[in-house]
Amino acid sequence: MRNSIFFLILILSLGFIASCDESPTPRRYTYFRIPFPEKQYQKFDSTCPFTFRHPVYTSIQADQDRDAQPCYMNLVFPDFNAKIHISYKKITDNESLYELTEDAFRFVVKHNVIAEGYEPELITLTDHDVYGLLYKIQGDVASSIQFFVTDSTDHYLRGALYFNAAPNRDSLQPVIDFIRADIDTMLQSLKWKQAELPGESGMGLGTTQAQE
Repeated sequence: MRNSIFFLILILSLGFIASCDESPTPRRYTYFRIPFPEKQYQKFDSTCPFTFRHPVYTSIQADQDRDAQPCYMNLVFPDFNAKIHISYKKITDNESLYELTEDAFRFVVKHNVIAEGYEPELITLTDHDVYGLLYKIQGDVASSIQFFVTDSTDHYLRGALYFNAAPNRDSLQPVIDFIRADIDTMLQSLKWKQAELPGESGMGLGTTQAQE
């Protein structure tokens, strides 16, 4: 009986020692699950020469930067500590479409130092005369999605997604995917108006918003 107990203890001890000698298997980092709101949209309209639909869980704020031009604004996602910076310009002889699109590309490639690459997507919405490019920038970058759209003659609108947080792509990816759907809705609903800008700097805040 004693021999049986001794051998049982020996076997258990050897098993414990063997398990201690095993190299631990690294586990992937996990992140807290993020609760996402239901997608509902409302129309944004103002004295600016464009309208679009945006989520009800966002707010639109005039860009307060001292260099901001008319119809520069931020589409703010307070639950995600994120914003889409939107800038509008009228195409003129002084600011041609070529120069504006070159500026947009320079904003994308400046991330090349830390980016793992970028993937352009063509935007073609002929019903609304909305054409442009959307860039998905890969890696731990400050702005993972940038885009510009134009009607090629009068209007030019650029947007860039930013987070007020350390740019960790793995942890932010679910939120980026969620906001990407809102960007698609914004672009698909974008419509141009007569290209006249407000006289004062910043966005003309005579806005109307109706839930849809």
